[in-house]
Amino acid sequence: MKYLLQVDFPHDGIFGEEFSKAFVDLAKDISNEEGLLWKIWTENETTKEAGGIYLFSNEADAKRYLEKHTARLESFGYKNIRGKIFKISEELSKITKANFL
Repeated sequence: MKYLLQVDFPHDGIFGEEFSKAFVDLAKDISNEEGLLWKIWTENETTKEAGGIYLFSNEADAKRYLEKHTARLESFGYKNIRGKIFKISEELSKITKANFL
């Protein structure tokens, strides 16, 4: 069973190419997380939000990472961090072209 983690938070900083360049080291660090299959980085300059969608191989690693990442974001000064974990319906997701399973 795979688990999706959705994280977002208010971000009144850089976006676009600057955002991508600024967080390369963080992306490399995140890529080594236990149980992480992939992460999609999200940003919305209009609503001043950033975050990510993560796919984990198990719920325990998703929960562990959410706690770790929330603490890291808070250490960067972010507040109002929202995180949700969802179990994935693999059968239905395959029908709707989810080729990550």
